[in-house]
Amino acid sequence: MPEPKAASFPAIRGALKFYQIASVITGVMLLLLVTEMVLKYTPIHLELFAGGSGGFLWFAPVVEGLHGGLESTGNGLNLSMGILVAHGWFYVVYLFACFRVWSLMRWPFLRFILLALGGVVPFLSFIMETRVAREVKAYLATREASADQTSSTTPATEGAR
Repeated sequence: MPEPKAASFPAIRGALKFYQIASVITGVMLLLLVTEMVLKYTPIHLELFAGGSGGFLWFAPVVEGLHGGLESTGNGLNLSMGILVAHGWFYVVYLFACFRVWSLMRWPFLRFILLALGGVVPFLSFIMETRVAREVKAYLATREASADQTSSTTPATEGAR
């Protein structure tokens, strides 16, 4: 695999920071989504609402509908649906962040798939964020240290006349 060029190191640092932020937001949203789905699709059958007849924040029961699906009985802002939509959009942003780090680091395609799974497997985004950040920072430090050694051992040609 070709290695990243030294000129792309600032872009890699920016992409890594963006990836770290997107990873944490996506991971938190995924945990909220899993909690919401457990509340809705297990025998608990509840959805979270804001406002409406139940007050500021309240749970409304979900009942079996006429056509076989689950229907909400709450009124107000359905926060459960909001969590679903927000996670979907943050996942798109997360995929972009994964692609940016992956392409700048010139990793194999399988690595991109593993990064992308972080947004759909609970807790994986937190694990991947830690590992990727550690690996990229170590790689950049190593490359910069070797570049510094190379530049300090080569004689300056301008002052030699």
